[in-house]
Amino acid sequence: MEKKICEALARAVEKGDVSGANVLILKDGKEQAYCECGLRDIENETPLTRDTIFRLYSMTKPITAAAVMLLVAQGKIDLGGYLFEYLPKFQDIKVCRDGEFVPVENPIMVRDLMNMTSGISYPDDSPAGRQSGAVFYELGERLYGAQPMTTKEFAEKMAGAALAFEPGTRFRYGASADILGALVEEVAGMSFRDFLMEKFFLPLGMKDMDFYVPQEKRGRLAKVYDYGSAGLCECPTDHLGLRYNRDVVPAFQSGGAGLCGTLDDYANFAQMLLQGGRWQKKQILPEFAVHYLTHGGLEVSQDKYLWQGWPCLSGYTYGNLMRVCRERSRTTLFSGEGEYGWDGWLGVFFSNEPSCGITMLFGTQQIGIGRAATLIRKIKNIVMSELA
Repeated sequence: MEKKICEALARAVEKGDVSGANVLILKDGKEQAYCECGLRDIENETPLTRDTIFRLYSMTKPITAAAVMLLVAQGKIDLGGYLFEYLPKFQDIKVCRDGEFVPVENPIMVRDLMNMTSGISYPDDSPAGRQSGAVFYELGERLYGAQPMTTKEFAEKMAGAALAFEPGTRFRYGASADILGALVEEVAGMSFRDFLMEKFFLPLGMKDMDFYVPQEKRGRLAKVYDYGSAGLCECPTDHLGLRYNRDVVPAFQSGGAGLCGTLDDYANFAQMLLQGGRWQKKQILPEFAVHYLTHGGLEVSQDKYLWQGWPCLSGYTYGNLMRVCRERSRTTLFSGEGEYGWDGWLGVFFSNEPSCGITMLFGTQQIGIGRAATLIRKIKNIVMSELA
C-alpha cells in the first residue's frame, strides 16, 4: 500500500498537480503508512516533510464543532436554543426574500450553525453574499492595522448582514463556524484560542496546532502555490481575513478557517474521535457527545443543496461541520457508510472510517485544488482496497 501511495504522490508532483504533499494512514490506532513527496518551498528547494505545518482552512471546522459539543455536554450550550440568547446582536436579523430584506420568521438556532442551515453566507454575488462580503472586506482592510477586528466583533458585524434564506430551511456553506467561535468565547469566558489550547491541543499533544506559527517554527510553514502559465508559482494570500505568514496571534480567531498544524497533530484529534473521546486514558470528550458529533446529517430533502454545490459529495449528508457518508453506492470514492471528515481550501483532507477503524490524512497547500482532489480520491481508494 505504501508503495502505491508514494507512486501516486510522485506522479502528481511530476505533473505539477501539487508542489508537494504527504499522507498519513492509521488503522485501529496504529500507523500503517506515511508517504511524502515534493517541496513545501519550491524557490528554496525545501522538501515537504512530516513536520510541515499547513494552513488548515476549513479543516478547522470539525475542531470547532468538537469545542461546541464539549460545552453542550457541560450543559452550557443548548443546540436547540436561539443564537441571540448568547449573542444578542442576532435578535433582530433580516433575510433576503424576493429581493427585499425583511425580518426573519425563525431565529437562528445553535444547531443551524452546526449544520450550515443558518442562512449565513460566505462572500458571493448574491444579495446576502454581498453584505457578508462587506464584513470580510473590512476584516481584511484592518488585518495589518492597529485595531484588527476581533472574533466577537466579526460575529456582531455579521449579525447586521442579511441571511440568504430562513434559518433551518436549507443548506448553504458559509461563515457559521466563525460565529460558533464567538459563541464559544462568550460561553467559556476566554478567547477561542485559549479554550482550544486548554481543552484539546495540550491534552491531545497537538504541539504545532494553533492560530499562528511562532518564529522558531515558521520555516516549517508550507508556501501556497497556484497554477500559472510558467507552472506553479507562490501565491501569498490573506484569504478570509487570515494573515498569509500567520506571524501573530490573530485578534480574529476563525472557527471556520484559522488553524494551522501538522498531519500528526490532526491525527491525534481524529484518533480521539474514533476512540469515543478517549486519548491516552483521558476522556477528552464524553462518548455520547462524540457519537452525536459524528452522526449528524441534514434532512434528506436538504441533501440536494449540498450536492448542487459539490457534485463530488453525492451520497453524503452534512452535519456538525462535517460530511457524513449516507449512501456509499452513490459516492465518487471508496467510502463506508458512516465515514466522516472534512477538507480545507488549500487541499488538506481528513477522513475517519468508524466501520473499519481507518484514519486518512492528506496535506498540501494548493489553490485550485481540483487536481489535488483527484489525487485524494485515488489515494483513498488505494487505502480502502488494502485495509478495509
